[in-house]
Amino acid sequence: MDSDSSGSRLVYSTSCGPVCPQCGQAAKACVCSALAKQRLPDTDGLARISYEHRAPKGKGVTLIKGLLLNQPELLTLAKKLKQRFGTGGTVEGWNILLQGDFRIPAARELGRLGFRVK
Repeated sequence: MDSDSSGSRLVYSTSCGPVCPQCGQAAKACVCSALAKQRLPDTDGLARISYEHRAPKGKGVTLIKGLLLNQPELLTLAKKLKQRFGTGGTVEGWNILLQGDFRIPAARELGRLGFRVK
């Protein structure tokens, strides 16, 4: 049976070790993850800030989405905002989550940093 007709993909090779499933290169030579971090989201660049309750206990988080930043820049901005407001938070996908209700202060801070805010 031919491996191409079965639909299976190579995930490990004895000659080079683990193989990237996206590009087929050796995991050590793969640049897919580095390219994904540099990719920009498909958005208009207008920051949208909302307040949501998350998960079982309904803890409130401020959600900031729509920023035209790549992953390293998004992580840096999230760190600045968390330090500025003295709160916890994280980056999920292309969104920044801050623990608590910081809609108005976040809008002011993002405006001060040069972002367009809605």
